[in-house]
Amino acid sequence: MRALFGRKIENIVELREATECSRKSGIKGTVYTVDREVEMADEAFREFGKDFLKDQPWILKTDGGYNEKGEYRCIRVRNVDTGERLLISSEGFDYPRYIGIEPDDEMEED
Repeated sequence: MRALFGRKIENIVELREATECSRKSGIKGTVYTVDREVEMADEAFREFGKDFLKDQPWILKTDGGYNEKGEYRCIRVRNVDTGERLLISSEGFDYPRYIGIEPDDEMEED
């Protein structure tokens, strides 16, 4: 599976815009794997989406990086009400240093 990730994205609006721009430009996503999943109700998900640069107690500094297969390790954050899914890699921080939208249809692997 592949997804597009952005670095230090401020909020969900910026993430959606950056993702759309990258797709239109033909940028290929990064191969990733999900290490764990966090589920949020819609209200909590929306609040989280307002400020991705805010530290989160459920994001660990050890979340992220690459595994031995070269896959990007992520946390999947799922909105239980809408099904929307985000992918997070903290890269040593307590906030989503890198974040992407998990595509509904898997992006092709090469």
